Amino acid sequence: MKFLDQAKIYIKAGNGGSGSSSFRREKYIEFGGPDGGDGGDGGSIILESERNLNTLIDYRFRQHFKAEAGKSGSKKNKTGGNGKDLILKVPVGTQIYEEDNNTLIYDFKKNKDKYLVARGGNGGLGNVRFKSSTNRAPRKKTNGKNGEEFWVWLQLKIIADIGIIGLPNAGKSSLLAAITRAKPKIADYPFTTINPNLGVAFYDNKEVTLADIPGLVEGAHKGIGLGDKFLRHIERCKVLLHLIDLTSDDLEDNYLKIREELKAYSKSLSLKKEIIFLNKSDLLESEEIDKKVKDFKKKIKKKYKIVSLNLKKDILNIKKELIKNAY
Repeated sequence: MKFLDQAKIYIKAGNGGSGSSSFRREKYIEFGGPDGGDGGDGGSIILESERNLNTLIDYRFRQHFKAEAGKSGSKKNKTGGNGKDLILKVPVGTQIYEEDNNTLIYDFKKNKDKYLVARGGNGGLGNVRFKSSTNRAPRKKTNGKNGEEFWVWLQLKIIADIGIIGLPNAGKSSLLAAITRAKPKIADYPFTTINPNLGVAFYDNKEVTLADIPGLVEGAHKGIGLGDKFLRHIERCKVLLHLIDLTSDDLEDNYLKIREELKAYSKSLSLKKEIIFLNKSDLLESEEIDKKVKDFKKKIKKKYKIVSLNLKKDILNIKKELIKNAY
């Protein structure tokens, strides 16, 4: 399924049905009173979050949505039927914005959450409503009110416990595939991942959700590479898993590039808890690893773990570390 994390849609709630202007017409009753019923209410448009969805692609090719109008009232004081509500499904993590794409209306943070975004119009009044002591045969009735209608933006921000970050080709997708059941595209070239991927890791009867975003490059916060389009998908994460390729020439530079991009994009993002894994240890001799790690430790002065995704014990240790930091 193709990934889409932003869509603009036009929503129109149903209009209310018109009231009826009618009079009783019964045998042996020459002057029957008013009996026009009220119109039914128009259907509303409701958005509902769904855990099994992870894209807004359904809103790329269809952008206009209209709820059913209320039915008109009729004789014998019968009220018209209400229009059916229209329910639109969105992924958990979707936010609704006004047409300016800046003013937040609602944020779906949990499964099966519902929000009435456009209310249907009230039904009109039948002429029976206007009967009085001075007017026993009113012809007056009212039309139904119009339903609300406007453009809104839908923005998806993935909700995950842990966000995987790093330069292109650091092994992020391989890590996700190794510790979860996710099946992201994996290849030995930069920008293999072009959309966020989600996976769930289990350990010791606990679980954590991970989000793998496309590799970041210098200037990502300005939109360079695959850029800030995907940085927002880790804003909700509790912890950042920073993956660094041990075979790269300068571990310190690789680490600092990502940190600078996070800080430039959002200060709060740069302040999140961070776990550092130095990956691909199986591709280097122990002496070379020791030398690289010694320089890195001296300059960065942060805790880290050396791992290989080809070793089962390392996979288990990664899961253990993730659970420990996410709970």
